Amino acid sequence: MSSPSSPSLDTPYAGLTPEAVLDALDSVGLRGDGRLIQLNSYENRVFQVFLEDGSVVVPKFYRPGRWTDEQILEEQTFARELHEAEIPVAAPLELDGGGTLARFDVEGQTYRFGVAARRSGRAPELEDPAVLEWIGRFIGRIHAVGATRPFEHRLRLDIATYGTGPRDWLLGSELIPLDAESTWKQAVDAALEQVQQRFDEVGTLRTLRLHGDCHTGNVLWTEAGPHFVDLDDALTGPAVQDFWMLLSGEPVAMRRQLDSLLAGYEDFMEFDWRELRLIEALRTLRMIHYSAWIARRWNDPAFPVAFPWFGGRGYWNEQATRLLDQAETLRASSSAGH
Repeated sequence: MSSPSSPSLDTPYAGLTPEAVLDALDSVGLRGDGRLIQLNSYENRVFQVFLEDGSVVVPKFYRPGRWTDEQILEEQTFARELHEAEIPVAAPLELDGGGTLARFDVEGQTYRFGVAARRSGRAPELEDPAVLEWIGRFIGRIHAVGATRPFEHRLRLDIATYGTGPRDWLLGSELIPLDAESTWKQAVDAALEQVQQRFDEVGTLRTLRLHGDCHTGNVLWTEAGPHFVDLDDALTGPAVQDFWMLLSGEPVAMRRQLDSLLAGYEDFMEFDWRELRLIEALRTLRMIHYSAWIARRWNDPAFPVAFPWFGGRGYWNEQATRLLDQAETLRASSSAGH
């Protein structure tokens, strides 16, 4: 397996000036007219670039050190498979020189990037059952393609990767204040014990290639329906991972939303209803993983600016409280048998 390129992980995008972005695109046959806009993305650097031929493209420069070439190519291949199945996703373009993954050197630093056509839209109206059913149909189509073959290199959504691994890294990072570490550790351990119990209760489930980060920010709505963007977190896991982040409100409201999503989904894919019992477990894993994600990036100058509330004693005590609440929610629902 090839290793990612490695500019300074503390300042990974220091050399990625607007001029470098335009030069990188020019190197793969895409000549910009000088106009570009940096889009909101903490993990990667994503731009909207206007080309001389009047078209607009979106290059994504991958964070150095995060993914191997094989993992990036699996993400891109999955996106192209979905595009070829006429599912509206932001798929990478074939670039001059061949392939969808390119490299560009700036002062000894190698940046890897892909380019997609621009996708625009607005946030979906998730209070509308018809909209949810429409989104559910497309998630069903995504999963039908995802089930045809496995990922070989992308991450797997499991307790080790998204729970115990991030916990252990955080405890060894010295980023948790000493006067909050014990409280947080007890809480995360209690939560993970309940997560493990829930997975054990549900038993073996089908896993498949997923979008992985299917929340409202990654679903754009147009008159033609939903468009799905940002497959950067594509992974292997249970189907319900691509549903639960679209739910909001009180439990009764979330159940209505879920019923609408699954009504559309089951037009294309059968759903294993046991997976609903994993929703709170998956929410718990995301909380732990999210803290570790910010912590791993903390030396990147963009992160303290974007997350000023992170890292102090108050943050970790709040996380401990939330994790204990999650543990109790899992315990109570397990005792109730649903």
